[in-house]
Amino acid sequence: MQYRKDRKGNDLSVLGYGCMRFTRKGSGIDLEKAEKELMYAIRSGVNYLDTAYIYPGSEAAVGEILHRNHCRENVYIATKLPHYMIKSVEGAEKVFQEELRRLQTDYIDYYLMHMLTDVDTWEKLKKAGIMEWIESKLKSGAIRNIGFSYHGHTEMFQRLVDSYDWDFCQIQYNYMDEHSQAGREGLKYAAAKGLPVIIMEPLRGGRLVNLLPKGAKQLFERDASGRTPAELAFRWLYNQPEVTCVLSGMNSMEMITENIETAEKGTVGHFLPEDDALVELVKAEIQKTVKVGCTGCGYCMPCPTGVDIPVTFRCYNEMYSETKSGARKEYLQCTAFRQKQSSASLCIGCGKCESHCPQQIEIRKELKRAVKELETLPYKAARKGIALFKLW
Repeated sequence: MQYRKDRKGNDLSVLGYGCMRFTRKGSGIDLEKAEKELMYAIRSGVNYLDTAYIYPGSEAAVGEILHRNHCRENVYIATKLPHYMIKSVEGAEKVFQEELRRLQTDYIDYYLMHMLTDVDTWEKLKKAGIMEWIESKLKSGAIRNIGFSYHGHTEMFQRLVDSYDWDFCQIQYNYMDEHSQAGREGLKYAAAKGLPVIIMEPLRGGRLVNLLPKGAKQLFERDASGRTPAELAFRWLYNQPEVTCVLSGMNSMEMITENIETAEKGTVGHFLPEDDALVELVKAEIQKTVKVGCTGCGYCMPCPTGVDIPVTFRCYNEMYSETKSGARKEYLQCTAFRQKQSSASLCIGCGKCESHCPQQIEIRKELKRAVKELETLPYKAARKGIALFKLW
């Protein structure tokens, strides 16, 4: 495993474990499976674990796994304050104490203001006393490093970097977002200020692996070097010295072993001109097919009327990157075969989802387009039959 330094000289594994996507079992997390996978990664050198208050069951699962295996001191835990859910420092304290309880620890190594998207929000938090609260936690050691996660454009990101003496930051970054979100410009800006940068969405919600269009897949199939989509995406990131740690939401041993193997060679300077050429070819193929730039992060959820927005957009994109029949079948299974149906046509246009979307997608407009493509007559008939005969 390769390691890179944080602001205080700590060695962080270049591959971090994103704990948002643990495999679920019934209404909760499959703890035995998650333990097997997470402990394999830790024993292989991964030492940065990322979770959040709003990830259902994630903090508690991480806490229990570390407790069972007596390895809390071997890893760095990163979790987040959902500032959009609190109105006072008393509220922040309540959330923080709950996170400590879930994680079965008395300190957090890396604590983030979750999805801090503009300076006005930070100023509002400051007026509520958040800076004094943060300083008290840093002084006591309950928080070791303070940072923020960000989705938005470069200029605002730079303003946020300059708004406080942060210890680190976290941004969405991958070869498809090189010139969007904070982008390469934002990455370099933060690094020049001495901030370690944690990378999320390196595979854009898995789309740079699982939802590649046919033309892009053929590029990898014909590749004489045997490069894989995930390997290429991670190596592209590791080649940039400003990148400190890359998070991956791993939930299979195959995924974990491949990512660890890639991370063991994750050094700057190993990305060759032919690698760059392949990236550009893949990007060109993807640009031909993308309908909605959804990463599946789920920040738009829950929808007041029950629409499963990430699933809708995934299936909508699959119609153009895979097959229409397959995408429609998956959409039917995911939205109709359930007690509470979650079809996109349930949207009432309230716009709540758009205010939370990190990708700034015009969700209401795109849902209407998706409905036209996905909710055909066979779909409507099947959905009606399922509801009428209570088949689910």
